[in-house]
Amino acid sequence: MRTTRLGRTGLEVSRICFGCMSFGKVTDERPWVLGLEEARPIFRRAWEGGINFFDTANVYAEGTSEEITGALIKELAPRDEIVLATKVFGRMRSGPNGQGLSRKAILAEMDNSLGRLGTDYVDLYQIHRFDPFTPVEETMEALNDVVRAGKARYIGASSMWAWQFAKLQHAAKTNGWTRFISMQNQVSLSYREEEREMIPLCIDQGVALLPWSPLGGGKLTRPWGTQTKRATTDRYNKTMYETVPGNDEAVVTALEEVAKVRGLPMAQVAMAWLLHKKGMTSPIVGASKLSHIDDAIAAEALTLGDEEIARLEAPYQPIAVTGF
Repeated sequence: MRTTRLGRTGLEVSRICFGCMSFGKVTDERPWVLGLEEARPIFRRAWEGGINFFDTANVYAEGTSEEITGALIKELAPRDEIVLATKVFGRMRSGPNGQGLSRKAILAEMDNSLGRLGTDYVDLYQIHRFDPFTPVEETMEALNDVVRAGKARYIGASSMWAWQFAKLQHAAKTNGWTRFISMQNQVSLSYREEEREMIPLCIDQGVALLPWSPLGGGKLTRPWGTQTKRATTDRYNKTMYETVPGNDEAVVTALEEVAKVRGLPMAQVAMAWLLHKKGMTSPIVGASKLSHIDDAIAAEALTLGDEEIARLEAPYQPIAVTGF
């Protein structure tokens, strides 16, 4: 597994990031998540395959994803060998100040995440979404204070409009505060809307791109129409992947055809396509099986030809923006 720098920093991360949303306590919304014992061999396979970058969030499985992630990375290696990321924004409790990017929320949730992870710091602390109710200066100053306190080494952001990201970055630059080094946004063969604004902005500014859902919620891993437990029970999958007009069957069909010619799983080809795209630093793979890790590791070493890439991209049609 090769490594690369995270944006314009000296931090080295694996070309694949291990996404930990699949682990935690089973809930009505996410009956497909895996517990500690089920997660352990998957974490081990990722680490042994060269993945040093692990990403979670405070809201995943009501905080229990952070608990499992924190427990298992301790079994893998000394803390300094792991690059650990988590996020803040989503609702963690009912009532006022239970979510968002206010100073109160950020400082409280940073400490709560560190407690669940069982560590003194995270390498990358990310805002999960844009908060329209909090001044950008309040958010960026609070994040700067988190870095200055040694609780986070770097900060990053996730899906939002490009103008919102630019506004946050400008507030930080103007005031001499820590700026975002990464953007975690939705990019895949079946969702390329970020190519219009956010991806060019990040490439121009040297911001690392950490694509989430690089396999389209699993749609790019199997022939069109195939159903899985997650696809039929995860409400996010249903709204973002299964019922969005324009997520064309032709994209999946083209992927299946290229994969068949190569004699490879569709997932490997779809991930390899993303890794070939300019600016893509470390796609986030949400693994719930050992084979998911194996496919991602194999994809990192796979080279696609120009004709194959053109064939994969040709069927795509613009669709409505999702994931914000």
